[in-house]
Amino acid sequence: MNKLFTLTLLSMNAFGIHAIGSFEEWVVKFNINILDHDHREHLISNWESNHNYINHINSKNLSYTLAHNHFSGLNSLEFKEFLGFDNEYKTSYPKQDLTELTVPSSINWVEKGGVTNVKDQGQCGSCWSFSTTGALEGAYFAKYGELPSFSEQQLVDCDTYRNGGKDMGCNGGLMDNAFSWINKNGGLCTETEYPYTSGVTKTGGTCQTDCHSYKNSAVKSFVDVQSSSDNYMMAALAQQTVSIAIQADQKDFQLYSSGVFTGECGTGLDHGVLAVGYGNLSGNDYYLIKNSWSSTWGDNGYIKLGRGPQYNNGDGQCGMLLQASYPVL
Repeated sequence: MNKLFTLTLLSMNAFGIHAIGSFEEWVVKFNINILDHDHREHLISNWESNHNYINHINSKNLSYTLAHNHFSGLNSLEFKEFLGFDNEYKTSYPKQDLTELTVPSSINWVEKGGVTNVKDQGQCGSCWSFSTTGALEGAYFAKYGELPSFSEQQLVDCDTYRNGGKDMGCNGGLMDNAFSWINKNGGLCTETEYPYTSGVTKTGGTCQTDCHSYKNSAVKSFVDVQSSSDNYMMAALAQQTVSIAIQADQKDFQLYSSGVFTGECGTGLDHGVLAVGYGNLSGNDYYLIKNSWSSTWGDNGYIKLGRGPQYNNGDGQCGMLLQASYPVL
């Protein structure tokens, strides 16, 4: 009897034939790379724990559901290490007076055609760059009616201290820092000209200077949305998509699948994402958030975060109202 077959029998005895079959289906579905026998056992242990947790939460009939995704093989500590937002002290920038703007009952920039397809940051803590390009893409669409896909890799490689920037590639960054770099650089190149590679290499590369900034993509300024205010956030979203920071290290967030996420979630900001709208689902107000973990995570790459003053004492679900900003072209 070979080692692999013995290992499988042992796993089945401890785990159950049905569960081990589901694990194998998960491996195939999400193209999980299993390095060796020890790695396989580690994945099975994490997957089983997450499997039981998913069933436990879904049995409560909450406003959201969980499901397996490509993070099901990670425990909570491993998942936290995946995140890449630099939660340093943020300089206060000018805040635009949005109080006179008419705020619609709902808005969805995805349906309006102002949001590019969900992207995948891969094994690199570059969430800040994806939030930045998403906000720039949204601002460009709102002003010019076009939707170019901008380069995250250019930010990861070039918006560094070595090149006059302030961000740290795969080790985190801030969206406002990136807006400032785009301003100094005179714009940003497109995804086609400067494609993303750090999701596989797990590190930034040498800053390439042979691509051309897309026409009119230079950020003239950027605005910090008044914090801890749903009214200001909705007013900003009535204009364009908005970069936000959230706490995303909770297991419910890791395994989120659908519905309005109203679970436990703090304000220890560790992940940059993009707010692309708001609305109501089955009586639950929400913000629609675009993530950068591919379309296999969440609701085709999106999550609906609960909206209202009841979340984190008005700081927003997962702290999303604390550090919101958007570029002005």
